[in-house]
Amino acid sequence: MSVTRDEVITALDRVLDPELHRSIVALGMVGAVEVDGPRVAITIKLTVAGCPLKAEIQRRVSEAVAALPGVEGVQVGLDTMTDEERAGVRESIIGGPRRDSPFTPDARTRVILVSSGKGGVGKSSVTCNLAVALAAQGHSVGLLDADVYGYSIPRMMGATQQPVMLDDLIIPVESHGVRLMSIGFMTADDNPVIWRGPMLHKALTSFVTEVFWDDPDVLLVDLPPGTGDVALSLAQLLPAAQVLVVTTPQLTAQRVARRAAAMASRVELPVLGVIENMSWFVAPDTGARYEVFSGGGGQALAADLGVPLLGQVPLESDVARAGDEGLPVVAARPDSPAARALADISAHVGRAAGIQRASGIPLAAG
Repeated sequence: MSVTRDEVITALDRVLDPELHRSIVALGMVGAVEVDGPRVAITIKLTVAGCPLKAEIQRRVSEAVAALPGVEGVQVGLDTMTDEERAGVRESIIGGPRRDSPFTPDARTRVILVSSGKGGVGKSSVTCNLAVALAAQGHSVGLLDADVYGYSIPRMMGATQQPVMLDDLIIPVESHGVRLMSIGFMTADDNPVIWRGPMLHKALTSFVTEVFWDDPDVLLVDLPPGTGDVALSLAQLLPAAQVLVVTTPQLTAQRVARRAAAMASRVELPVLGVIENMSWFVAPDTGARYEVFSGGGGQALAADLGVPLLGQVPLESDVARAGDEGLPVVAARPDSPAARALADISAHVGRAAGIQRASGIPLAAG
């Protein structure tokens, strides 16, 4: 029995675009479909000619149609949408022009700003690992790199391609199941970003309002160290955000981190909790535990702020190595002590922030 055109369309309707997470049929990406006995020829219309995931789309289409009974050969050709068709895609996914922040107080998405008082405490590494861990738990996760001057998220997440532009809508890059946006996607890796306050605010506004985040369960925002313009701008753009403070055990780092918490209080953003990074080091040859940065700063800061210490992450070389290689340690070495600690912390963060899955089911207690 030969396959019918309607059966092919039904199979294609189950194929999702890897960037927009919508059916390619609903997006209008399916062009000509020709059935000649056991052979099927399909034309897929890409949103942009240089779509970085065109090979993945071809693979998904070919596998979906080849699985139909009676199909012996599949040919997938590529075309590009017209301007009108591309405008139709934009309209279908966001429902018209949007210039205001989608992350309003009544939105389902939980927004978490990850802050630190000073650099060098591993804030970005913690943020990446939390994002990947939450995605592994079944959440849809967005990660905004707001550390404009010291961006590092693209490298840590192993993301090298540039985001696709759908007219004036930016489609975030996806890596390890996390949707990413960073100024690092738009500049050479060794080029400094030299912006004054107004340009900085404009860029951050664009990252919040002109990126197709697609209402994720949680949006993590990697803030720059300190309490400058970026934190103030994002407090205005994300008024329902909660703040995580990352510190190390040193009392000096704890005292500086307290300023980040004070800034959150000034702009009326609640502090969700404290994460202590580099809490101790376990010698691989003897198993002896050393508190390299002694002081108990994480617990002291949490007690001072009246919020929970959500967890402590041991100092491991694999954490830095995995980040340098673009594979966060919770994915690279999930059984390592640091990875287990970060996975546990992500669960605590999920419960404390009230993160829900798209189905409306909250993260289970435990």
